[in-house]
Amino acid sequence: MTGHGRASEPIPGKTLTVELKSVNSRYLDITCKMPKIYIRFEERIKQVIREYAGRGKIELFISFDNFTDDDDQTVALNKGYLKNYLECLYTMRDEFGLPDDITVSSVAQNRDIFVITKADEEEDEVIWGRLEPVLRRALDVFLEMKIVEGKKMHDDIISKLCTLEGIIEKIKQRLPEVTEAYRERLTAKIRESLANLTSEDISFAENRILTEVAIYSDKVAVDEETVRLASHFEQFRDIMSCVTTDEKSQIGRKLDFLLQEINREINTTGSKVTDAAVASLVVDAKSEAEKIREQIQNVE
Repeated sequence: MTGHGRASEPIPGKTLTVELKSVNSRYLDITCKMPKIYIRFEERIKQVIREYAGRGKIELFISFDNFTDDDDQTVALNKGYLKNYLECLYTMRDEFGLPDDITVSSVAQNRDIFVITKADEEEDEVIWGRLEPVLRRALDVFLEMKIVEGKKMHDDIISKLCTLEGIIEKIKQRLPEVTEAYRERLTAKIRESLANLTSEDISFAENRILTEVAIYSDKVAVDEETVRLASHFEQFRDIMSCVTTDEKSQIGRKLDFLLQEINREINTTGSKVTDAAVASLVVDAKSEAEKIREQIQNVE
């Protein structure tokens, strides 16, 4: 589902801003773009985001005003090493008669004389303690937008489900007409063939017509399919109307599976009945089911 959230908070010397946006995706894909100071918190950030989203391609942006990436690092001299290093340089100069070109810039080329210290674990918790509330506020705004979209999506899916149910009902109403039309065609053909035969033969033919019509009726009967479809539709509505957190878990995947079963029953119905009108209704039903499928790919 699509969504957007943004929150800012003044912190010592800076303003921290967290912004995120998402677009529809079948799976959850989180991308984080942030200053180096927060890279070590990336997994924590993703865990918090997973509390608010189960699907979607989400991009998170963290930024500072008046911020440099290295604020979480301090540089100091390794004085013991530097003293020994300089003594070695002076010894080389004096004992081997080398030119005295020992300068600050030349000595600084040896990076080992510097000790770069990052924030310790306690400082990490301080940094995270400032970030997490801002992150959650941005996610709250993000979630509010998704809830609004979710309500609209819910209404649209239920509307399409009602349309699909109406199409299946039309198929059920058409089936007796299909059977009667077959009986009339079969009767006309047999009577035409037996026009010059005795009444006993005609009586036998009529019995045969009844038998053939019964066999055909059984062949094209889709009672089992329509009963299962009615059950699937009911389950679909039950899932869509769930209210608790546990019930909401993996709703999208549950609906996706249920829609596969609905499509299977529609296909079976289409393969059983060769009537043109029913075939047209089956195409309409499959089209409506596909529209629902496209929508539920975005449901979390």
